[in-house]
Amino acid sequence: MGVPEQLAERMSMAEQHEYLRTKFSRRSVIRGGAVTLGAVTGGAFVTGASAQAAPRTAPRAEKVDGALVAPFGRHLAYGTDARTEMTVSWQVPVAVDKPFVRVGAHPWDLSHRIPAEIRTLHTPAGIGASGDHTQYYVHAALTRLKPGRTYYYGVGHAGFDPAAPHLLGTLGTFTTAPAKKEPFTFTAFGDQGVSYHGLANDALILGQNPAFHLHAGDIAYADPSGAGKTADTGFDSRTWDQFLAQTESVAKQVPWMVSYGNHDMEAWYSPNGYGGEEARWVLPDNGPDAANLPGVYSFVHGNTAVISLDANDVSFEIPANLGISGGTQTRWLESRLKEYRAAPDIDFVVVFFHHCAYCTSTAHASEGGVRQEWVPLFEKYTVDLVINGHNHVYERTDVLKGDRVAKKLPIGGTAYPETDGVVYVTAGAAGRSLYAFSADQSYEGHEKDLESVPSYVVRKDGKQNETVAWSRVRYLDYSFLRVDVTPAAPGRYATLTVRGIAETGEQIDHFTVARRAG
Repeated sequence: MGVPEQLAERMSMAEQHEYLRTKFSRRSVIRGGAVTLGAVTGGAFVTGASAQAAPRTAPRAEKVDGALVAPFGRHLAYGTDARTEMTVSWQVPVAVDKPFVRVGAHPWDLSHRIPAEIRTLHTPAGIGASGDHTQYYVHAALTRLKPGRTYYYGVGHAGFDPAAPHLLGTLGTFTTAPAKKEPFTFTAFGDQGVSYHGLANDALILGQNPAFHLHAGDIAYADPSGAGKTADTGFDSRTWDQFLAQTESVAKQVPWMVSYGNHDMEAWYSPNGYGGEEARWVLPDNGPDAANLPGVYSFVHGNTAVISLDANDVSFEIPANLGISGGTQTRWLESRLKEYRAAPDIDFVVVFFHHCAYCTSTAHASEGGVRQEWVPLFEKYTVDLVINGHNHVYERTDVLKGDRVAKKLPIGGTAYPETDGVVYVTAGAAGRSLYAFSADQSYEGHEKDLESVPSYVVRKDGKQNETVAWSRVRYLDYSFLRVDVTPAAPGRYATLTVRGIAETGEQIDHFTVARRAG
């Protein structure tokens, strides 16, 4: 962000962070700006590399009368145990005192105030286009909830109490994951940003009544260039304020589970680029093996395990964070896959992350680092569905093994991962400007099956052209993914019914993944 182009082209995220800190930190201290990533009254410093990178000489932030400040941008996330833990997050436009959440089984019977933590981000003038801007993100982790229960909650601070009669309209709801197998729906997409199309997709998603939503990276696009490959003079931290306000209609009642893409690495805040994300999101904690990358985690909802990965760690195309985990992420992935496949109550394993293993869009196509590091594990542990973003299109593969078609999967077909292989879906048309394909579109009602599609894969030594036979569905307009999960009695098949849905509400793809229950 603000790094000269000739430097940014060859700098890692850590090098960009050090460059920006050297250039701007003294200026921030002289002006008396707020801490970059830390605490105001009611919170505590964020731990880890992000907090260590923050200036510690900033004065206490000024506050206004809390009665004049309304929370916004509410968003939920499951805790480590989705059955009993939920994190409620929100934003306030200025510093407030004593933030809290109230929760209860009824809107007229809320709990006492449960203290919340404030995490602040200061972006000084000169870092992109942000001006001198401080953001205040608030988080409250709720535990010991009951599985499968719907709760009412309200967020507030000194001077603003959601339990007050005139503020009951600010209450939201959430539902914890069930304690046993039962049918449910989830939705997914990547690459949303702030736009009319993003808002339209949110409205459609809310109508699906999903149990949770997966956002496969490139969340708000405050960093429009992506990964510092060019001088990012357009970075604007205020875009996050707009995004969270846009998303609130869904995320205030549906856990909005994110993975991180190349546009989510923001060099000013921390050496790994994720200091800003750690201020804005609280995601499940999966222990020390995954903690070095905050977007790496998993959770279980009913009979389905979901794994979020950070593909920036393995990306040859955008190498700013290439190898940042030192291999820990891939080792963690295999241990988690092995654990879930041995669990008798888990039928399906769904993995989502940003960069595509298989896509024929002309913008980014396929990521060779993902194919090299993770695809063999997906096949070894018969992952049921892989969801990606990065390319702003909808594309779905046949069933694959070893980069080849193991079974054709026409629209309406059924895949059996235990014997067939893995299906990959790119659902990256959530709101940003659309890309293009190298071949004609082919989608439900407009099929044009092609046995040969020209494309490329980015490998360690650069782009490698390839002609592929696995591109089964291609749709070039705004869309998202709906997945209906149906458990089964022992000896029968449990199913994932996967649908691609356009912004118009039209169904553009559907197929089934079936697995015999234990």
